[in-house]
Amino acid sequence: MHLSAEATIPFPRARVFEAYRDRLPEMIPYLPNIRGIEVKSRRDEGTVTELVNLWHGMGEIPAAARAFLDEKLLSWTDHARWNSADWSCHWRMETHVFTEAIHAEGDNRYLESGGITRLIIEGELSIDPKKLKGVPRLFAGTVASAAEKIVIGRVKPNLLEVAAGVSRFLEKGAK
Repeated sequence: MHLSAEATIPFPRARVFEAYRDRLPEMIPYLPNIRGIEVKSRRDEGTVTELVNLWHGMGEIPAAARAFLDEKLLSWTDHARWNSADWSCHWRMETHVFTEAIHAEGDNRYLESGGITRLIIEGELSIDPKKLKGVPRLFAGTVASAAEKIVIGRVKPNLLEVAAGVSRFLEKGAK
């Protein structure tokens, strides 16, 4: 499934790019659907920064899926390659359950116009129900559907909520 989102952040591109890349853990108070972000690794080489962040989300798991899913579904690892030369970030999200079944990756582009940043997010998200290991065939369709609804239903709104959180963070005077 194609994922597309766009947000306008009323700050210069350099500040927005730096906040997204370097300061996400500081933004937890501004991200209501996120319990925590841990930087697991960072490597800087010229204009490229590679980051691995562990995200902990919040939310409820549907009753039909609770027997097979747990809170791990609400956590994911974000592998990101930031390039300050072209103001872009290529990302790949790795879920902590059904890792082989769920594939999500894409690109963020940061465009500036008159001191305002336009963030464009494009990506692909897919769930292969045949790879839902440990789920009985009888329930695979139900669990796949519930997992898809959770992941797909939360990704786009959460991407936009993070953009709003970055705006609030920068508005509060983050330097």
